[in-house]
Amino acid sequence: MRSDGQGRVRGRARRVAAGAGALAAVSLGLACSATGGSAASSSAAAQSPAAQSASPAPRVGQPPSVAVSPAQLTAAYNLGPLQKRGIEGAGQTIVIVDSFGSPTIAADLASFDSAFGLRAPASLKVIQPAGPVPAYRDNTTRSGWASETSMDVEWAHVMAPAAAIVLVETPTAETEGLAGFPQIVTAENYVLRHHLGQVISQSFGATEQTFSSPAQLLAVRGPYRLAARDHVTVLAASGDNGASGETLDMHSVYNRPVVEWPASDPLVTAVGGTQLKLGQDGQRLAPDSAWNQGGGGQSAIFARPSYQNGVARLTGSHRGIPDISMDASCSSPVAVYGTFQGGGGWQTSCGTSLATPLMAGIVALADQVAGHPLGLINPALYKMSAAHSAGITDILAGDNAVHSDSGATVPGYRAAPGYDLASGLGTVNAAVFVPLLARGG
Repeated sequence: MRSDGQGRVRGRARRVAAGAGALAAVSLGLACSATGGSAASSSAAAQSPAAQSASPAPRVGQPPSVAVSPAQLTAAYNLGPLQKRGIEGAGQTIVIVDSFGSPTIAADLASFDSAFGLRAPASLKVIQPAGPVPAYRDNTTRSGWASETSMDVEWAHVMAPAAAIVLVETPTAETEGLAGFPQIVTAENYVLRHHLGQVISQSFGATEQTFSSPAQLLAVRGPYRLAARDHVTVLAASGDNGASGETLDMHSVYNRPVVEWPASDPLVTAVGGTQLKLGQDGQRLAPDSAWNQGGGGQSAIFARPSYQNGVARLTGSHRGIPDISMDASCSSPVAVYGTFQGGGGWQTSCGTSLATPLMAGIVALADQVAGHPLGLINPALYKMSAAHSAGITDILAGDNAVHSDSGATVPGYRAAPGYDLASGLGTVNAAVFVPLLARGG
C-alpha cells in the first residue's frame, strides 16, 4: 500500500465502495515517509501488546451485500473437510507485518467475528519492535494502513480461526525503494529471533527498479535468510499493477515488465491474484480466472531458483512470480470492518494484499497437520504441480496486461495450462492441498 502524499491514493490493497452494486475500486494508499530510522529499542513499551479493548462495537451493522463472506470463501477453498477434522490452525501463530497498524484492531476483529459468527482467535498480540508507532491521525496514510491491517488480520483469521495472530506494527510507511524497509527488517528480525510465529504475511512491496541498486535491495533481505534457516514460511503479495509496477515517485507505472520485491525473492512465496464468481453458498458459478491487475513476471535481480527449473521455458534464467494465487479481484472483494476513522465501519477490500493473508491461513493449517513449521514451501508447491495434484487448481483464463491512464501499456502474461506468469501454479483446493503440503508435496 502506498500514496504519493498528495492525496492521490495508490497501492496494493484496495477499498471498494460498499453501496449496492458499487464495485469501482479505489486504491488504499499511504504517504511517503522518511527512511533510515534507528534500530528498534528492546524496551517493554516497544514489545508489549497495544492497549486496546477487545469488546465489539455495540452497533456493528450489516456487512455490505456485495462482499464475499467468510462462509462463501471457506466453501470456495474447500476448507469444510479440514474443519470437520479440527484442522483450523490450532497451536500455530500467523505473524502479520504492517506499517503503522490500526489503533482499533482488537475491537474491530471482535466486531467482525460477532457479525459473522466466528470465534475469537487463540490470541491477538500487537507489538512494535522497530519503535513506537506515532499517534493515529485520520489522513490518507494512516487510514490506508489501518484498512490494510484490518483486512490482513480479519481474513487470515477467517482461514485459520484457531491460530494465534501477532500483528507487527512499524513506525514508518513502506512506499517504493528502500522506504520503510529498514524498520521492517528490524521488526522481522525481532520476530524471528524470538520465534514468535511459523508463517509471516507481508502485504507490501516495492518495484525492484526503485531501489538505487541491486546491492541496496540485497542488503535488506536478511530476515528471509533467517526465516529459511529456522523453517518459517514467508509470503508476500505480488502487487496490483499487473505486469508493471510503480515508479519511484509513484506518479506512474513502468512501460515495461517489472516485478515487486519481496515477492520476487526466491526465499519468499509470491502470492498472486484471481477473480472468483461465487454463488451464495460459495460454490463456483465459473472457474477462477487470473485477476487482470495481479502482479507477475520475471525478476531483474534474482536468478531462477532450482524449484522453478521445471518451468524454465516461462521464467528463463530469472525468478518468476507469482508462485500461487488466491482471491484478489475487486469483482470478488471481501467485507472488512474497521472503526479507526472515528465512526467508520464496513467496507469492501481487494488486491493481492487480500490474497496473501488468505494463503497465510492455509499455511498455518498445513503447519498444524505437519506438527512443525514447514519453512520455505515453494519446492513443495512446484512438486505438487508437476505431479498434477488435485490440491492445486490450474487457472486457464485471464491475463495481467497493463492499460493505464498515463498511456503506458505492458502486454503482460496470459493464464495457461500449468505454470504461468499471471497466476503462478494456480489456486488452492485446501482439503487436498493442506495434507499434501504438510507432507512436503
